Amino acid sequence: MKTSIELRNHLKSIDHRGYPAYKDLKGQYDFRDYVLSIDHVQGDPFAAPSRLSVWVKKEKAGFPAEFYDTPEKRVTMQDHLTRLFARWVAGGSFQAKGSGKSGLLSVSRCGQQVLERTALRVKEGDVVLRFEAGFPANGRTINARELDKMLFDILPDCVRKSLYYANIDQNKLKTAIRLCEDQQYIREQLPKLGLCAFLADGSVLPRESGVSERPMKGAVAFVSPDSLKVTLKLPNKGEVSGMGIPKGITLFVGGGYHGKSTILQALQNGVYNHIAGDGRELVITDSSAFKLRAEDGRSITGVDISPFIKNLPNKKDTVHFSTEDASGSTSQAANLMEALESGSSLILIDEDTSATNFMVRDQLMAQVITSGEEPITPFISRVRGMYEDLGVSSIIVAGSSGSYFHVADTIIQMKEYVPIDITQKAKQAAKDYPGETAEEGFPAFNKHRRPRPDMALKKDDRIKIKTMGTSEISLSRENVELRYLEQLKDQEQSAALAYLLKYAQCKLMDGKRDLRQIGDLLENQLDQKGLESLFGGDVSAQLARPRKQEVLACINRYRRLDM
Repeated sequence: MKTSIELRNHLKSIDHRGYPAYKDLKGQYDFRDYVLSIDHVQGDPFAAPSRLSVWVKKEKAGFPAEFYDTPEKRVTMQDHLTRLFARWVAGGSFQAKGSGKSGLLSVSRCGQQVLERTALRVKEGDVVLRFEAGFPANGRTINARELDKMLFDILPDCVRKSLYYANIDQNKLKTAIRLCEDQQYIREQLPKLGLCAFLADGSVLPRESGVSERPMKGAVAFVSPDSLKVTLKLPNKGEVSGMGIPKGITLFVGGGYHGKSTILQALQNGVYNHIAGDGRELVITDSSAFKLRAEDGRSITGVDISPFIKNLPNKKDTVHFSTEDASGSTSQAANLMEALESGSSLILIDEDTSATNFMVRDQLMAQVITSGEEPITPFISRVRGMYEDLGVSSIIVAGSSGSYFHVADTIIQMKEYVPIDITQKAKQAAKDYPGETAEEGFPAFNKHRRPRPDMALKKDDRIKIKTMGTSEISLSRENVELRYLEQLKDQEQSAALAYLLKYAQCKLMDGKRDLRQIGDLLENQLDQKGLESLFGGDVSAQLARPRKQEVLACINRYRRLDM
């Protein structure tokens, strides 16, 4: 390892030379209080920025072990320090001048959710921070004096103020850790209490706008109906009351704009922890919950959709159903069966984004079009069996159809953002209307799809990966649409999905392991070694961990998937 003095001298020696001379800087340098590593140098000042990392040893960083002694607390601490560094480095970015991206200093931009990222990792007390920097140039000529300013003046100040326990606001970090402990406690209590979700009284569910995750100012605070109120004694906050949604089939109804979709969005995002001030800090959902919707046009490969669709007129196989262009009903059926395959024990559905013929079939239609002429068994006929036989609960938002009154265990009306338990009232009213016949038992289905690898990917060591926000990724020019995976919250999660898809194709798919086994292997690897293990040496600084549900959903949407 070289010293910081050697780095400074090297910078002086390459000043005013051609930009490629920066490549010789790659390596590690001892700055006494931390190690600076130049991991990747950009090709020119207009290319993607250089990738750097800082390693602060445990003895220097000084963070108490109780802040990172569980995976959940470690991720929270990592998130907090990343936000701190981002705040300080934003003021230092572009203080150094030059052409193109010269002077840029950036790290992951964290949203409202607390996510595990490659940007910062705490391991046994050591802190490793990864960030990007635009090496300065005039035209394409090295401006070493400006890089000296970045590496010896701006960066050390940002590191000192964010990665050393003695220098940060310790109370804010302690508050974040305590909130994490409370959130984790609620998650652990859900199954013990027979619940699939909990929404604390006082939560602020509406968002600032359709494109903002921040809480709406002046919004109606959430208050649980007495019949569903649950009181928990949290480790730090103490007694907290709120609405416990029991396992089974729960229906949210009410007029338009009264908060049905808002509460469902809060629940689908409740699979993640949220930062203090978000308003949804204590909205906690079963971490395996999957938001189900129709997805016209998606690719499906070998999925058993026969519990919902069979006897197609063209004799098409629905036990091993494949298509390049799914309809609304076939896509929703496939999405549900894939969710079951991924281990989800809670399904979230909004009728507004569902295929009508998948969800329900009214009595008049059933009288005119007999069961022998209709290949679709609607979800309403299977939802009871799905819970009783598979242990999978459902939370459904319905605004126009009362058919689900017959099958729901709990019915909640949203009125001006206030939940009202109307279960008895709705059940009484439903007696005057014929109900959909529930099918007995959830039928057996194929749970073991065994993908074979895409040999074109295995043969190509230089697979190009691109990410288009949270809507799409590209792997070796093959696009994978993710826009309807509504629980993806960060483009860094999408980027991670691209690398996970590549890794699964090249390392895990062998025609013998089924998809669930592949998902479990990836989960175990990420738990033990982190996202960094997807790379050889040069780790991307901008990846965030997705859930297993989104990992398998991404694999399922790869159009060259082969079973």
